[in-house]
Amino acid sequence: MLKILKYSFFDLVRSRWSYVYFLFYLLLSSVLLFLNNDLSKAIITLLNVVIILVPLIGTIFGVMYYYDSQEFTELLMAQPITRKSIFLGQFLGVATSLSLSVLLGLGIPFVLYGLFQSNVIFDFLILIVVAVFLSFIFSALAFNIALSNTNKIKGFGYAILVWLLLAVIYDGAFLMALMYFQEYPLDQFSLLATLFNPIDLSRILILLKLDISALLGYTGAIFSAFFGTVWGSFVSVGVLVLWVVFPLWRMLHTVNKKDF
Repeated sequence: MLKILKYSFFDLVRSRWSYVYFLFYLLLSSVLLFLNNDLSKAIITLLNVVIILVPLIGTIFGVMYYYDSQEFTELLMAQPITRKSIFLGQFLGVATSLSLSVLLGLGIPFVLYGLFQSNVIFDFLILIVVAVFLSFIFSALAFNIALSNTNKIKGFGYAILVWLLLAVIYDGAFLMALMYFQEYPLDQFSLLATLFNPIDLSRILILLKLDISALLGYTGAIFSAFFGTVWGSFVSVGVLVLWVVFPLWRMLHTVNKKDF
């Protein structure tokens, strides 16, 4: 598995799209950090970009890599290598390369700006951790989508649909439900609905750490009362880990049963 991971990782690192992805974050974070006097506002702007772009790139890039490497994957399966090692190595290669691009793109300006001596260092580190989690989560979802659809057009279509569902449609449906049932106690519903969307959960974690939960109104007070505690932080991180583990488990289960 380690050799496959190494091959997939360096194959993707040499890709021009990885350089474009890295340079985009490098330029964006450099401009925001060096030209913005309020670092909290810069982090919020980066959050809005990361929350939307990282899931989109992770999903599209994962699906694209799977379809482009199908012939190589079939060649590997003819060798005395387990399917689990092949696909787990490829997934880790994709997710690690994407995470590294985000980590370096955001981290280099962070180091040059000297945020290690700033009081927002933990906020920035949480942003990077969230970006890495989202890269792994949506890369795993992408492999599941590609494995379930041999047709490339359907695969890319479902990938875009999953991203739209979690990044846009889910928020709209959630807000409509809160407005429609505003006369009822929605504390537990709001918390539970947030846990079922890794994008929303990541956004709330960072907003709470920035101490601007008051801008979210009554819902923000609910989130702050739960996610702002140590227990809430452990639960949220645990849920993000489950968002990685469960798609991985389903991917390996599908791989063992799939007739290639």
